Amino acid sequence: MTSQQNNGQALLVFGCPEVPVQAAIGLYLAGRLAGDGYDVVTAGNPSVLGLLRVSDIKKHYIGKTVDLDRCIGEIAEKKRDADLCVVFAHNDAGISYAASMRYLLPEARLVVIVFGRSAEELAGQIEFPCEKVVEKAVHNPGKLKIGIDEVFGWHASTN
Repeated sequence: MTSQQNNGQALLVFGCPEVPVQAAIGLYLAGRLAGDGYDVVTAGNPSVLGLLRVSDIKKHYIGKTVDLDRCIGEIAEKKRDADLCVVFAHNDAGISYAASMRYLLPEARLVVIVFGRSAEELAGQIEFPCEKVVEKAVHNPGKLKIGIDEVFGWHASTN
């Protein structure tokens, strides 16, 4: 993946890996952002990071990884920053992480990807400024990918 320019730091925040579509769409998004010139950092709990590392053994897509609690602490202490933050949310905890990122990274572009069986209900809980991709995706990433492509301006892409 080569890029024309450095677009800054992209932070991908993953919650619990309970919904299968999260890992696939996360790897897709990380690869696309890296291709667009972002330095991608992936934050999550040990389970989700383990799944992503196994799925991307040569780290072509996920980039650097960091424990989510550590990442939040570093952001709060101003030791870590991001120009773009994407939060994956399929439950209340994911929405809480997104709200925390909005508060901790007020200047960053925040995109919340809301998915799973209760996606629409969860998206209704978002009361802070952000861009949203909302899809009831659980197993099939197709429609979720289309929404992500639109938010990031990749909809004309053939990938």
